Amino acid sequence: MNPEQYCQQKAASSGSSFYYSFLFLPAEKRKAITALYAFCREVDDIVDDCVDPGIAETKLNWWREEINALYQGEAKHPVTQALHQSMQHFDLHREYLEEIIDGMQMDLHINRYKSFKDLQLYCHRVAGVVGLLAVEIFGYKERDTLKFAEGLGLALQLTNIIRDVREDASRDRIYIPLDELQRFNVKESDLQLPTTTEPVRALLEFQTQRAQQYYHTALSSLAASDRYNQVSSLIMAAIYQALLTEITKDKYQVLEHRIKLTPVRKLWIAWKTYRIEKKMRKK
Repeated sequence: MNPEQYCQQKAASSGSSFYYSFLFLPAEKRKAITALYAFCREVDDIVDDCVDPGIAETKLNWWREEINALYQGEAKHPVTQALHQSMQHFDLHREYLEEIIDGMQMDLHINRYKSFKDLQLYCHRVAGVVGLLAVEIFGYKERDTLKFAEGLGLALQLTNIIRDVREDASRDRIYIPLDELQRFNVKESDLQLPTTTEPVRALLEFQTQRAQQYYHTALSSLAASDRYNQVSSLIMAAIYQALLTEITKDKYQVLEHRIKLTPVRKLWIAWKTYRIEKKMRKK
């Protein structure tokens, strides 16, 4: 299995919505974004799968060394070898890759956030900088598209937090700011209940409104001249906003069951978004 095949398998096997957003990209861009996504999965899986924080820390430090090797042309892992190939075509900033690891290390040491301001740093590291790397691959002309990319990354992460609130709480991770739990009279233990209480419902509605505002602000920052280049990002936005709509329709019952879109629906949203942007480009 060569590096490209390894990354492709990593992306496909994850079942992530991101996979569907890559389908309509030209070959070189698709290879590069798949390698970037595979890197994110590798370091994220360390935090999720390692029971011993010390072992997880050691593995993340190994990836720091591997990033150093990547920029010296000595990559050993299939993912960094694939990233090295992509660096011949795209400007992948080293500090962003390192900052993603910083975000993963936060999960090893921080499992509560006092305020949304505190949470923003985490979201920036694990999602915002991913958007900034992705925009270098997709291409852009206007500087405001960088604001779009980072803002969209935060919106996607906020959506994940809403969807995964019970799963995260079961791992003793609370990503909803503690001051907001207090404001809505929600105890941490309420996030592990099998039913959604009215205070939790109100809290999740507030979180959803904030996420939607981030989508709105990000999409408003995207110049018309960059829309087609950013079609994969627009597909991701459409899929995740559809997920938020489903959560809202289901009255925020994310504690009862995991709310998700079917693969067929994700593919439909991806195709529809691509067709719309392609038509707009021709006008």
